[in-house]
Amino acid sequence: MFEDLERYKSLDFYARQTVEGFIAGLHRSPFHGFSVEFAEHRQYSQGESTRNIDWKLYGRTDKLFVKRYEEETNLRCQLVIDHSSSMLLPPEGQGNIQHPNKLTFACYAAAVLTELMVRQRDAFGLSLVSEGIDLQTDCRSSRAFQQYVLQLLEAELRSPLPGQRNEQPRKGTQITEALHLTAERLHKRSMVVIFTDAIVKPSDRDPLLDALRHLRHCKHEVLFFHTLHKGQEVEFDFSNRPTEFIDLESGRRLKVQPSEVMERYRETMLSQTADLKQHTIQYRIDYQPVDVGLGTEQVLLPYLLKRSRHN
Repeated sequence: MFEDLERYKSLDFYARQTVEGFIAGLHRSPFHGFSVEFAEHRQYSQGESTRNIDWKLYGRTDKLFVKRYEEETNLRCQLVIDHSSSMLLPPEGQGNIQHPNKLTFACYAAAVLTELMVRQRDAFGLSLVSEGIDLQTDCRSSRAFQQYVLQLLEAELRSPLPGQRNEQPRKGTQITEALHLTAERLHKRSMVVIFTDAIVKPSDRDPLLDALRHLRHCKHEVLFFHTLHKGQEVEFDFSNRPTEFIDLESGRRLKVQPSEVMERYRETMLSQTADLKQHTIQYRIDYQPVDVGLGTEQVLLPYLLKRSRHN
């Protein structure tokens, strides 16, 4: 029990420390979410707040009009983490903040975002998906709720890896239906932050793109963290000797000579990644490629700084 508490404090401390440094250096946050989409003008009524008076229009007409907005409410954000077994690559990165695997990166990055949002009083929720929605919380903005979400993330980091004692059943990747359900369940104009390696069967590529398009059709803002280990998964950087590869989702084993398949593998992976990037940009989705081999802070903080400059 004491060890669990210390692990939890570690994740919580990391999130607060990272956000503290980020805000101190920037004096603003990239996620603050009051909607300011203008709808129409209406005539000002005596006695009401002058906050939304359009003074430029007053200068032209000498009459007081108030700006009305479609929606004025704090941001609602759903953090969607793919926790299928393929996200456990590389296995030695589980829980290692300096050299994380894909799931560890997603959990720590999500923890940082919860800290940003709870400080802004923006509501957030968590979804864990694999072959469907395995867990989905409501969106809330309290510190107590943040502690609950961090506990859920800690539980993911403590899950035994394949091959270890008391390992969890292997989880496949089929997040398409989960994203469709997320699009329909969320409050109008929410933000959806997705962490996934997007490694799906060829037959599931188009359905995945359809699900992303569905999120945008429902007017959600989408941030897509395409989470991969560049050295192993993109460049196929392995020693040139007979090597046994294990599919983390199915357990299937395959022995190959890396040099014999490297060129074709790289071409296929680069083509799929480029196709995904092209479509997300087309759908006006904020696509962010992630190399988890760089470490969590080396990826997350530059992204937050870049995003803040465009807000």
